[in-house]
Amino acid sequence: MIYIGLTGWGDHDSLYTELSNKKDKLITYASHFPIVELDSTYYAVQRQSTIEKWCNETPDTFKFAVKAHQFMTGHSDYREHYDSIKDVFSAYKEMLMPMYDRNKLTFVLLQFPPWFDINSKNIRYVKFAAELLKPFKVAVEFRNQTWFQDNYKEDTLEFLHSGNVIHSICDEPQAGIGSVPFVNRVTDDTAFIRLHGRNVHGWTQQNRTSEEWRDVRYLYDYNRKELEWLQKQVNILQHKTKDIYIVFNNNSGGHAAKNAKEFISMLNIEYSGLAPKQLKLF
Repeated sequence: MIYIGLTGWGDHDSLYTELSNKKDKLITYASHFPIVELDSTYYAVQRQSTIEKWCNETPDTFKFAVKAHQFMTGHSDYREHYDSIKDVFSAYKEMLMPMYDRNKLTFVLLQFPPWFDINSKNIRYVKFAAELLKPFKVAVEFRNQTWFQDNYKEDTLEFLHSGNVIHSICDEPQAGIGSVPFVNRVTDDTAFIRLHGRNVHGWTQQNRTSEEWRDVRYLYDYNRKELEWLQKQVNILQHKTKDIYIVFNNNSGGHAAKNAKEFISMLNIEYSGLAPKQLKLF
């Protein structure tokens, strides 16, 4: 089964042109797509009541791929907020239990930073993190090219496979050491593809402020030829895995929903079990 969705549900204006209540965005989103990547969990550990609310607003078959908190992947220091890294993982897992119990959690995504290169310490940490997150399934995304250099690529994939960790296949700009190639290989019976766009000039922060960088990093509109290439890659994976989750993250310019809709059409997918469309009064 192929599940296609977007990162978050708040910023896809094209989905909400007829929405009168902004509080209904997730309900409306779930009438278009069967999965969402939840990224607010990267910035804050949410209340369980919030997680329960999101579960209640989506159909029984709807799925969440949930991004790990930034403390868990070394993007920022946990020590001002928690006594130990294990406490971070414990609070995070407690937050997600309602979603897990209702079978709406596909996996937790550990997206590591560009400076997280391949070395024995970092390999041990990936194992450590995956173990702490059990019984949740885990996907790992590397942002440092060393993991997929010719002399390490096969070892990296085998390492993920041996730990039952999902390899996050990324389509992203090729902009040096802080980007990874598209490696169309699976390490689990679940495949995960993240489509970040191909905006080479926006991929690195350079002299931009964080706000300016957010406005350009994922600014990209996939053209038909690029989507056809991605379609071929998905077709290859279909023979190697059970489920494929695809998330369009190229939304700095609002292109993700449009591209995802086109891709669903190209793959001739018709989803059942989506939330009902909101009916117009007039």
